[in-house]
Amino acid sequence: MFRLRLVFAAWLLVNQIPAHAAPKDSPQTWYFAVSGDSRNCGDVVMPAIAADALKHNAGFYWHLGDLRAIYGPDQDFVQEQTRDGKPTDLADYLKVAWDDFIENQIKPWGETPFYVGIGNHETAPPKNRAEFVKQFHDYLNRDELKQQRLKDNPKATEPNTYFHWVRDGIDFIYLDNATHDQFDSAQMKWIAGVLKRDSKDESIRTLVIGMHAALPESISANHSMNEWPLGVETGRRVYQMLLKIHNDKHKTVYLLASHSHYFMDGTFHTQYWKDNGGELPGWIIGTAGAERYPLPPAAGDAKAAKTNVYGYLLATVNPAGDPPGTIKFKFEELKEDDIPDDVIQKFTKPFVHECFAGNRRSMPIE
Repeated sequence: MFRLRLVFAAWLLVNQIPAHAAPKDSPQTWYFAVSGDSRNCGDVVMPAIAADALKHNAGFYWHLGDLRAIYGPDQDFVQEQTRDGKPTDLADYLKVAWDDFIENQIKPWGETPFYVGIGNHETAPPKNRAEFVKQFHDYLNRDELKQQRLKDNPKATEPNTYFHWVRDGIDFIYLDNATHDQFDSAQMKWIAGVLKRDSKDESIRTLVIGMHAALPESISANHSMNEWPLGVETGRRVYQMLLKIHNDKHKTVYLLASHSHYFMDGTFHTQYWKDNGGELPGWIIGTAGAERYPLPPAAGDAKAAKTNVYGYLLATVNPAGDPPGTIKFKFEELKEDDIPDDVIQKFTKPFVHECFAGNRRSMPIE
């Protein structure tokens, strides 16, 4: 036996194959990044998120909504326009607000896939869903989104504000709860169909559900789908559907939201869900540049929570994990020193500092 081991070791050495090398077709660990709420100072913070996430080889970035303020010019927009001697009034801002987002927040990602979700500020008058779909048509109609949409429904030739795509046995699902008429009957029918197919599909091991406002009865309930009656009713139903697919089909479910401008891990660790089926893993990640909010009173019940910070969730996907498709989420906090030099030159060092020292709300959301 000892001689056989020596012969095998010599063969490995000659052929220059590491003794612990994985087969070429073995599943590989990969990464993605997610955050939301990049109004106010997002043109400063998002390039830093992109730079850091790309260092971690993020396979894509997922934005959970609230791209620009819309109700009034964002501070970063005013700063850039003022430096260039250009107008900063509301009318001029509304003409270019989303172009500004593409230029300053999407382009830093280069060729990395960028998935854009709708938030409530994308429907703030005079903006609306139709304008959002028109402006971001190419992003909502990426090949993988289009192919999945047509696979689900051959008649769905045009993109919608809710969508999903599958990668490595993970169904990434974005839900639209940007207005108080959601989830409407059409979206509820759509998500029920997606989850029904996922429950029968053995190749789908994991579901990652992204949205702007968190589903009801979370620690962040004061700024979530609890804010409107239909949101409470339909949000609870969606949560129960996800619990069922988790419990009955043994598929892993993760819930991601922003809307509240802080970081939180364990947002569904509440008495309501303890009494009504159980806690699903959930994160709030509204830390991409928006005015920072105080933490809610029950934040101490979360696994972790931080405010007055910027950053994103870095997700590590391990296709060969136990169970397969396991994802680990880690909050990557960014500091003022992480802002790229070209961004500092563009917006000035004093403004960048003000985004970190200020840009915060003193009173809790009611």
